[in-house]
Amino acid sequence: MADPSSYRPRPGQIPDSPGVYKFRDEHRRVIYVGKAKNLRQRLANYFQDLAGLHPRTRTMVTTAASVEWTVVSTEVEALQLEYSWIKEFDPRFNVKYRDDKSYPYLAVTLNEEFPRVQVMRGAKKKGVRYFGPYGHAWAIRETVDLMLRVFPVRTCSAGVFKNAERTGRPCLLGYIGKCSAPCVGRVTPEEHRDLAEEFCDFMAGCTGTYIRRLEKDMMLAAEEMEYERAARLRDDAGALKRAMEKSAVVLADATDADLIAVAEDELEAAVQIFHVRGGRVRGQRGWVTDKVEAVDTAGLVEHALQQLYGEETGDSVPKEVLVPALPEDPEAVSQWLAGRRGSQVSLRIPQRGDKKDLMITVQRNAQQALGLHKTKRASDLTTRSRALEEIAEALGLDTAPLRVECFDISHLQGDDVVASMVVFEDGLARKSEYRRFQIKGFEGQDDVRSMHEVIGRRFKRYLHEKERTGEWEETPAPTGPVPAPADPAAPAPMDPAVPVPAPPEPAPGGPVPGAVAPAAPDTGPREEPREDDGRPKRFAYPPQLVVVDGGQPQVAAAKRALDELGIDDIAVCGLAKRLEEVWLPDDDDPVVLPRSSEGLYLLQRIRDEAHRFAITYQRAKRAKRIRSSPLDDVPGLGETRKQALIKHFGSVKKLRQATIEEVCEVPGIGRRTAESVAAAFAAAAPAAPAVNTATGEIIEDDDGGSRT
Repeated sequence: MADPSSYRPRPGQIPDSPGVYKFRDEHRRVIYVGKAKNLRQRLANYFQDLAGLHPRTRTMVTTAASVEWTVVSTEVEALQLEYSWIKEFDPRFNVKYRDDKSYPYLAVTLNEEFPRVQVMRGAKKKGVRYFGPYGHAWAIRETVDLMLRVFPVRTCSAGVFKNAERTGRPCLLGYIGKCSAPCVGRVTPEEHRDLAEEFCDFMAGCTGTYIRRLEKDMMLAAEEMEYERAARLRDDAGALKRAMEKSAVVLADATDADLIAVAEDELEAAVQIFHVRGGRVRGQRGWVTDKVEAVDTAGLVEHALQQLYGEETGDSVPKEVLVPALPEDPEAVSQWLAGRRGSQVSLRIPQRGDKKDLMITVQRNAQQALGLHKTKRASDLTTRSRALEEIAEALGLDTAPLRVECFDISHLQGDDVVASMVVFEDGLARKSEYRRFQIKGFEGQDDVRSMHEVIGRRFKRYLHEKERTGEWEETPAPTGPVPAPADPAAPAPMDPAVPVPAPPEPAPGGPVPGAVAPAAPDTGPREEPREDDGRPKRFAYPPQLVVVDGGQPQVAAAKRALDELGIDDIAVCGLAKRLEEVWLPDDDDPVVLPRSSEGLYLLQRIRDEAHRFAITYQRAKRAKRIRSSPLDDVPGLGETRKQALIKHFGSVKKLRQATIEEVCEVPGIGRRTAESVAAAFAAAAPAAPAVNTATGEIIEDDDGGSRT
């Protein structure tokens, strides 16, 4: 615990102008970012008597080891810089809203020649018009299904569109009148774009014009005794009215506004946002956050505005934002919002009328969301604190392990051996710190040896980072390099197989998590992160506790790896799955935690997360190996020429049987490449044939080999 007076700036050193300040810990990691109209007055509040500080503020200033600031000219610039730094440094003591789900949007891809209507999630793309967010994807599809009667815009994927364009036959929607079928030329690109823009206008709130037009056309068709056409127009108008009914009018004056409400207690806060466009609620979303800093309702509102509009521009920022409490500097926030929108934005508290009534509804939703979150979340702050304290007591640690790293080994009968490292900070998963390893030191199945290798590689990188930043100096004796592991097959201190960061996990039902290329060997010196920039560095921070998935042998291997590196200040334990026993190094008997223990529950969640992360990577690696082809090993043969070869011969099997002269006939393939292709197929060993156990026949796939 640091004494704030040890790094307090000298009197008169801090300017009295607007600016943004950063607190850093002893590892030079940014732990808090704030802004102030007057830096001197604001920073002085942090260096008063610790007894007078809020407990969360006291924790932050005693964790910090230095403070620095950047002067700006206006409060608006300070707001922008604060948001940028919070996004860049991810400070531990700043409020960060966690979106409780990935909300779907109704998107119209106006950046394409033939715009497409579809459901989209994730980051917004340039040139795409978004409507929402919606609570459920099925709500979007119901609305789109109704509107396609009137606005038959393309909804198919690029592959379906190109296939219809090639065959000259539209899809089913084209036959039943719910698509204008631009793929076969029924409408021109200009006519189809007009349909898409009319679709967007209707979704943006310009509903009356289109309904009146349909009703007028219906009456004219009836007068001309075109009763079938009149009936179709009647049904179209009814479909649009039903689509409108899905979002009832809440503000009669066709207001475009976002209403933000906050529900909070001492530990957490929930934010709910209603998006009102054209007087109708077009979307709803919510966030939940831990109150890790001393912040009131006004501060929570300001953080919510930064989260909501920090990356939005244009009409995505409404003309009016209604909040329960104004930020500390409402004028600066209003100017910032106006800069994002490009025109004036009204930021105010509703006082009476329909807007006040709607704000009460939003507030009720926020309170319900907070209550639901607390009942569903087993890892709230109180529970997490109790769990960490129980772990510390059971393992005999001096302090609660705020950072825990867990390692697991995964393989399939000794093939594709991989390992995972998951990180939990303050009892919560920190997925940006997850790492994956390929076992390179030996072949075959040996979980104990694999665990020794992975722990050694991870903490060699940690020592390397400490030495690079000057936080750790080698002692005069011994003068040699870091001792190598006892196992001769273990990797060298600078192992070329560098673990790779984990990719974002897909939504349920999506592609296999971790299905990306494994870590590539280093070919030379890599560019290290800039020193003292405050950004998280890989392997730069040690855990207080290392957990391994396994029993006494795995724990002994992990402890031996740490001892060989001279690391003696990191606790190690293992969690055996059979009886959920906690094993400690050099202890013959395990530590048995009560089944109702929050500490055991947290260790189980960490262990299970490591197991899940390892097995998904192992499956992806195995799937990639199964899908591999001899053509992958041909130097200089890219994906385009691979496809040209397959297309020319029709299958890998026929390509394997082709002569060098026949391969040379493929456009772009020279004789040297053809010889390399033939050599690759000759070197590839044929797979053992697969046999249908019911019929006894050999099953062959397209490349002439058996299916596996």
